Amino acid sequence: DALVESRPQLEILNNDVQCAHGSTIGEIDEDALFYLRSRGIDSAAARWLLTYAFVSEVLEQIPIPALRSQLEQQLATRVFSETGGKE
Repeated sequence: DALVESRPQLEILNNDVQCAHGSTIGEIDEDALFYLRSRGIDSAAARWLLTYAFVSEVLEQIPIPALRSQLEQQLATRVFSETGGKE
């Protein structure tokens, strides 16, 4: 059930070609999950916090507040739907 999203980039300047592919994959850090759970945070909320922390740097760079808010809401909906919204 793995999902990979890549964002190829191609930039051509004066016969100089640069190309980059960026992907990030991985699983939630079990130690971080344990830390949050040991402090009384339920599993779904802990997973949401860790996922949000992972993408927050990208979301913070979005200059349009309404768009940023909409993407945050979509992320929350997706994370909770995948975890069943419960432990």
